[in-house]
Amino acid sequence: MQKKSATRKPAGHDDLTRVAEPVTTADRIVLEIRKFLAAGIFFNAQAAERAGMGLTDMQMLHMLQLYGPATPGKLAASTGLSSGGVTVALDRLQKAGFIRREPNPDDRRSLLVKMVPARLRKLAGMYEGIEQETRRLLATLPERDLEAVVRFFETMAQARSQTRSQTRSQPSTRP
Repeated sequence: MQKKSATRKPAGHDDLTRVAEPVTTADRIVLEIRKFLAAGIFFNAQAAERAGMGLTDMQMLHMLQLYGPATPGKLAASTGLSSGGVTVALDRLQKAGFIRREPNPDDRRSLLVKMVPARLRKLAGMYEGIEQETRRLLATLPERDLEAVVRFFETMAQARSQTRSQTRSQPSTRP
């Protein structure tokens, strides 16, 4: 029999200094996601520091590598950063030689941000070991489990994208 995966907080959990013991499978998943993200953020922060850049700049490079060349507007939409924040990050990355801005062939009024492959070799080495270990561990799981993980991440990405677009379309509540 499968555990119920309702999303609810354990009753009477008011101690915000500790995470409540998971009750449901969904609780366990949320807890493991938090652990995974916290460790990943620290790993990326250390990699960024070793490369002489900030975490935001490193994450911007990840976005470009994952999704390909993009306009600054698309980067703002996909990262949640303001257009000014994206511009400042791109200025730093361009000055460091990691990216270049080119005219957008699809829209003369905008620019396309592209990565400079030669500058990325140093960064690639920082991630090779962890990616190899991840693939090794994934190879120990049945294919059906891996497919479930892929569906989970696709569902989460779709929900995040919808939430982000709904948030942007709502008027600001700031004075």
